[in-house]
Parts: sequence; structure tokens; C-alpha cells
Amino acid sequence: MKSSRHGASRGSGLLHSCIEIIVMIVVVFGCVWLIQNFVVNGYVIPSSSMEPTLQVNDKIFSEHLTYYQRAPQAGDIVTFHDPEVADRTLVKRCIATEGQTVDLIDGTLYIDGVSQDQSYTHGLPSYPLSTAPGVTVSYPYTVPKGEIWVMGDNRTNSADSRYLGAIPVSSVTGRVCCIYWPFDHFITF
Repeated sequence: MKSSRHGASRGSGLLHSCIEIIVMIVVVFGCVWLIQNFVVNGYVIPSSSMEPTLQVNDKIFSEHLTYYQRAPQAGDIVTFHDPEVADRTLVKRCIATEGQTVDLIDGTLYIDGVSQDQSYTHGLPSYPLSTAPGVTVSYPYTVPKGEIWVMGDNRTNSADSRYLGAIPVSSVTGRVCCIYWPFDHFITF
């Protein structure tokens, strides 16, 4: 009799251990999901559209907390849902917010009639682009309510609001807060 009771005890101990492991795995995955959806998410930069600020293969963190408190502001580097490709995230700089007027004259960017000094573009000109199908952008362009105007820092190689039009603030997923890899590119924004 002792041996069957000992075997039953060993079996229930094994079952208890398995349940603990499964619960632990569910909790870990739940925490990761919560962090990625509500706190911070990591991305790898796939293109040169934000060079020299963000270079190809830089690894960045985009945090969500700032935009629980305020809307994106000019100068913020934002991540947002690509309006053309589902499940793809783009990274650009917010240039203008709702109600502001964007103009591109002879390669110079104007916001509300004021020429913009944007050292991060390293002097690259800002010319209009052909727009995406179904998108109309004519200059001067006033950013609609609830939207922002975004542009890549690499103005000669970026499909941004000049191509996509202004993007809804609701599509913004976060604010880029740092480059964390490679370590020699580490910087916080």
C-alpha cells in the first residue's frame, strides 16, 4: 500500500510542477505583450529614409508613454502604422501638426510661412513627390485636424507625407526614444 500512495504523490507533484511551468510561461508572454503594446517596442531600421539620424540596421526603442500624455509634436521621431502595407511600421520625423501649413518652395521647407532650419537633413532639399494612389497633396498644404505631417531626414530618399499625405495621429504607435544598437550609435532622443 505504501508504494501506491507514494506513486500517487509523485504523480500529483509532477502535475503540479507542469501547471506551475505553464502558468509561468503564460505570465511571461502576457508581460511581454503588455510591455510591447503599452510601454515600449523595439524595431530595426530597414532603409536609409531617416539617415543620418537613424542608419540602416540601427536598433531603436519606441516608447508609448509620452503619447498617453500629449500628442506628437514637431521634431518628435515617431513610429506609425504604414497606411499602404498592413502590419508594417514606419519611422519618420513629425514636421507639422494639425492646423499648420506646410509648403515646399525651391527645395526649402516652410511651416506657416517660416523657412525651417533643419540641421538633421544635412542640407538635403525638400521637393514635392508624386503621391500614392488615391492621395492628393497640393502646396501650400494645411494639416487636417487629428493628423500630422511626417518626413524622413533623408529628404531625397523618403516616402513620407509628401507621398502618403498627412497621417492620422491615431496611427502613431510611439516616440523613438533611443538607438540602443550598435552601441557606438547609442543616443537618446
